Amino acid sequence: MLTIKILLLGGLFLALSCGMPTVAAAADDPRVEMETSIGTMVIELYPEKAPITVKNFLDYIDSGFYNGTIFHRVIPGFVLQGGGFTAEMERKQTHSPIKNEADNGLRNLRATLSMARTSDINSATSQFFINLKNNGNLDHSDRDFGYAVFAKVVEGLSVIDRMAAVKTTTKDHYRDVPEVPVVIISARRQPAAPAPSPTKEQ
Repeated sequence: MLTIKILLLGGLFLALSCGMPTVAAAADDPRVEMETSIGTMVIELYPEKAPITVKNFLDYIDSGFYNGTIFHRVIPGFVLQGGGFTAEMERKQTHSPIKNEADNGLRNLRATLSMARTSDINSATSQFFINLKNNGNLDHSDRDFGYAVFAKVVEGLSVIDRMAAVKTTTKDHYRDVPEVPVVIISARRQPAAPAPSPTKEQ
């Protein structure tokens, strides 16, 4: 089952952040508009730092895979996890797992997106999580390699805070599931901004 390992092992991870730098966004970094049943957010992707992960995420975006999936795990003060289940808690068929790019220098800071995985370092497919706070214990280190940051919510931070406040329950053997499904209605690329027109000499 694709889950974030720290969610299963609780407080066993005590490592501190490695002091890795944050990314400076490039003007042409792609953006995704994600409309959910709670509100809309804009996500900026970092292909220069996480090329494999960003391509994988955009492949799922472009195919419409995420439309109708849910955020199936909500843990206030930690993460929102989604991208793998329908509202009926049926797991969707995914592509092959990808290489873990957690060593790209990006940190699991508030509002960043990382790939969820099992205890197998290179097992991430479609599921991702949004950090609700700075989660330094998920950063790359010799301890557990870490979780690959590849994007950040740059618009709609209030949406993730509202998600974090929903009531949760247990469904079958899944914990922290919203009582009312938090659905990704649509996820699509934003059109690239047009290049500025050249100025004319006076």
